[in-house]
Amino acid sequence: MELLETQDPEKKRLLETSDQHRRELEREVNQIAARGERVLKNALIIGGTLAITYLLVTQLTRKNSSSAKAQQVDAEPQPILTPEFEEPTLLAKVGSKVANAATLMLLEMAREKLTDYFKNRNSEA
Repeated sequence: MELLETQDPEKKRLLETSDQHRRELEREVNQIAARGERVLKNALIIGGTLAITYLLVTQLTRKNSSSAKAQQVDAEPQPILTPEFEEPTLLAKVGSKVANAATLMLLEMAREKLTDYFKNRNSEA
């Protein structure tokens, strides 16, 4: 049967073209998978960094507020303030500044990665 397929030049050309298209499709699928993997890794890194930063800031501010409450118990009673009027502690201020700086840094990294991704995508297309 293979002998008949190779004798017909038109059929042979079509089979070669079909094989070439199949190889190109496989190559494109592999490239898309590699790009998706890179994007996913970057997203996981950025998300993990944001989560760790959030946890650190919340732990630092929580410890500080619990030690401040313990000091208030030992000291003379002070008037009860509602949360909206309480002055943030120095550590809370520093923690929020660090969180803001980390957020800005991570957003800048994400912007750069997205810019690179779109540049690569446009140049490959």
